[in-house]
Amino acid sequence: MVTIHRAHGLRVIIFTDDHKPAHVHVFGDGQAKINLIGPDGDPALVWAEGMKANDLRRAMQLVRDQQDQFLTRWREIHG
Repeated sequence: MVTIHRAHGLRVIIFTDDHKPAHVHVFGDGQAKINLIGPDGDPALVWAEGMKANDLRRAMQLVRDQQDQFLTRWREIHG
């Protein structure tokens, strides 16, 4: 597991032994899995567990804002 970003009390990670499609896991009070490229090209929520609505909105915005950088990190880790 590699922490690729921290902000607003959230930690964004990529598991080194994970699978496609390219996605990140965001941890705060709970956790969420967010695909980096959804059907419309924007990040898409896969699931969230135990995360407050405000934290989830913040996580989605964070991934939207850093989408290109996170995709670069995914490719560095997974090829």
